[in-house]
Amino acid sequence: MNGSLSAFTATVVALTFVSSAGAQISSFAEFGAPPELSSPPQRSAPPQRSAPPQLGSGTRQQRSAAPKRPSAPAKASTASKIRPATAINAPNKPPPHRLAVQVDVNDPALMNLALNNVSNAAQHYRELGQKVEIEVVAFGPGLHMLREDTSPVKARIKSMREAMPQLAFAACGNTRENMTKAEMKDVPLIPEAKVVKAGVVRLIELQEKGWSYLRP
Repeated sequence: MNGSLSAFTATVVALTFVSSAGAQISSFAEFGAPPELSSPPQRSAPPQRSAPPQLGSGTRQQRSAAPKRPSAPAKASTASKIRPATAINAPNKPPPHRLAVQVDVNDPALMNLALNNVSNAAQHYRELGQKVEIEVVAFGPGLHMLREDTSPVKARIKSMREAMPQLAFAACGNTRENMTKAEMKDVPLIPEAKVVKAGVVRLIELQEKGWSYLRP
């Protein structure tokens, strides 16, 4: 009796175990296998420095090649080349010649001689293609050369002045004033004459400016 009971009990236990195992298997099949524990993350190796890119043959040739020279400036036009050359090669024009002539004597021959000197100097430089400026300064008794009422050469002076614009005649103001007092009348001058304060001072001023001096 006891043996039968033990065998029965063992059978029940075995069935219970088998039933429990089957339930577990079905549970695993329904919900899937239990998740596996993930392994701890491994430290990634430090990134390796990439080697510098190798230059291709074309780049090496460019580096090895000599640097390009700057391009030459644009050539000047023909007109710009000619102008500086013309300015450099052109001869410098000499300054005009200047001559101061003194007349201080009331002598028609001397007055004509002075005018002859003026005419010869002007013609000489005109033939050379050079300019000349001439001024005749009359003072003292020589003022009669420029007086309208007593000049023996006023007609010649008029024609010379028309042909030579660079010719001037200066009348001494001091002499004219003294003649006016002495003659007790106004002393008229020819239209070609200009009045200066003093004839001698005018000659000094002209010579200080580089004018040549002539007394016939």
